[in-house]
Amino acid sequence: MAEVEAKIAKMGLYLPEPFKAPPGMVLPFKTVIVRGNHAYIAGHAPQAPDGSPAQPLGKVGSDLTLEQGAHAAMLVGLSMLASLKREIGDLDRVTQWLRVLGMVNVAPGFNSTTPVINGFSNLIVELYGPERGAHTRSAVGMAVLPLDLPVEIEGEVEIAV
Repeated sequence: MAEVEAKIAKMGLYLPEPFKAPPGMVLPFKTVIVRGNHAYIAGHAPQAPDGSPAQPLGKVGSDLTLEQGAHAAMLVGLSMLASLKREIGDLDRVTQWLRVLGMVNVAPGFNSTTPVINGFSNLIVELYGPERGAHTRSAVGMAVLPLDLPVEIEGEVEIAV
């Protein structure tokens, strides 16, 4: 088993199945596009093992606590890794996490988006180490996200070709 996947298993975590969109929702885009030595990762949602949106849904700061939001962000990391694995075959091919945009579905007045998205960043750094896992990042609050997701994250990584 590859190094990153072994760490995921040791942590008792999972790579979910492909995203299962609700009936009637059309997703006319790819989740990952590879060009040269870069992989561009579309916005991902927190997912249950079967690929469905993970619960709970709603706004961080009213429907979810900061801790639940951070957990949702960590689940988004696993979702992104699952899509990367399907596209590039081996998560150990990631040589550097480059850029991450974290979007948090926030209740009015909630401004702690940074610790929410830390749930994602902490997972990536734990799996890839402080050098390969270090990335630039934005953590912004949104009035609403699709499906009432608490968190959506997109990113870019460098890969070995």
